[in-house]
Amino acid sequence: MLGGAATPLHAQAQPRKQVTPPLGPPPEFAASPLRPHPAPLTAKPAHEIPLDRIKLPPGFQISLWAEGLPNARSITLGSKGLVFVSSRVAGNVYAVVDKGDRREVKIIAKGLHRPNGVAFRGGALYVAELSRILRFDNIEDRLDNPPAPVVIFDRLPKDEPHGWKFLAIGPDGKLYFNVGAPCNICEPPPTHALIARINLDGTGYEVFARGVRQSVGFDWHPVTRELWFTDNGRDWLGDDVPSDELNHAPRPGMHFGYPYCHQGDLPDPEFGRNRSCGEFTPPVVKLGPHVAGLGMRFYTGDMFPPEYRNRIIIAQRGSWNRTKKLGYRLMQVDLSGGRPRYEVFAEGWLQGEAFWGRPVDVQVMPDGALLVSDDNAGALYRITYKR
Repeated sequence: MLGGAATPLHAQAQPRKQVTPPLGPPPEFAASPLRPHPAPLTAKPAHEIPLDRIKLPPGFQISLWAEGLPNARSITLGSKGLVFVSSRVAGNVYAVVDKGDRREVKIIAKGLHRPNGVAFRGGALYVAELSRILRFDNIEDRLDNPPAPVVIFDRLPKDEPHGWKFLAIGPDGKLYFNVGAPCNICEPPPTHALIARINLDGTGYEVFARGVRQSVGFDWHPVTRELWFTDNGRDWLGDDVPSDELNHAPRPGMHFGYPYCHQGDLPDPEFGRNRSCGEFTPPVVKLGPHVAGLGMRFYTGDMFPPEYRNRIIIAQRGSWNRTKKLGYRLMQVDLSGGRPRYEVFAEGWLQGEAFWGRPVDVQVMPDGALLVSDDNAGALYRITYKR
C-alpha cells in the first residue's frame, strides 16, 4: 500500500531478496578500494580549520562560530538563543551558548545510540536515536543538570545500516523522521525506506512517503508549507549513477522509487525489471552521483540579498563511493523561475582529492546568518553577507 495510512510497527516482514551484504560491496567489487570514510571522534582545533580555502559568492563571508563538537551533525534552534547539535557516532548531544565574543559548548547528553536527529518545540528538545525518540523537558534552563529523557516512541527498527534519523517538526505540529533502507539495495519491509510522522506525544504513527532510500534532511517551503527532502542514491552502479535526489512531497502517499527506480529514470538492474519508472515520483533536481546530500533548509532570513529568499541550501557531505570525489560543498536551488536552477553556493572543503571538512547540516539563524555543521572538523561555521 503506497498511501499515508499507518503501517503496523509490529510487522516482521523481511526483504524478499537482497543481492549484497547490507552495505558492503557485491562480489564483483570486492577488490575495490572504495570504502566509507570513518567519522573522527575528535574535533579539530581552530588553527587546523582552513576557512580561507572556502569560496563563496561576492559579498559573503564565512567564519568559525564554534569548535570542539566532535562529530557535529544536525542543528536545531532553541527559544532562548541556544543552538542544539547532534552527533551520529560520538553519541553526544551538544548545546552551544553564545557568549558574544565566544561560544561555550556543553554536552547535555552522552552515551546515546546514533543520536542524529534533533528538534525543539515548547521548551523541549526532541532527540532521535536509532530506534527511539526522546524528549528532554525544560532543557534550556537545565544545561548544567539536564533532566532524564522521556521516551516518547520506542518502536522503530533497530537496523544499523541507514538507521540514523533526521528529525524535524512540520507545519502541522508533528514530528517527522526517516526510516532508511536496511541495506544498500534490497526489497525493504514495509517498516523501512520511508518518511514517517507522529504527534509530539508519540501517538499517531503514520507513513508520509515511501520509496525513500535514506533521507537525512528535509524542510517545508515557507509559502506552500509542502515537504521537500534530500535522498541518497544506492551504491555500486559506478561512478556516475545514480544521482542523489531533491524531492518534493506536497501530500502524503507518494512513492519515490526505491528500490525499483533511481533518480527518476534509471531502473534498478535487479529490482526494476518488472517495474516502470513512470510509476513513481521523480526528483525535482538530480543532485549529482554519490554527493551525499544531507541537511537542507529554505533560506528565510533577511541578511542575504533578496533573491536568496526561499532558496534551498543543501549540505553535501561528499562521496566515498566514487573514484574521483564529488560533493564536500554547499549547493543552492532557486525555485523561483519555474525550472529549478542548481548551482554551487560554497566550496573548498575538498582540495583536489583530499578533504578537510564535510558539511552535514545548515540552519538559518534569527539574524539571517547561516550556520553549517561539519562532522569531520567537529565545528560550526557562520556564513554572513555584508552589503
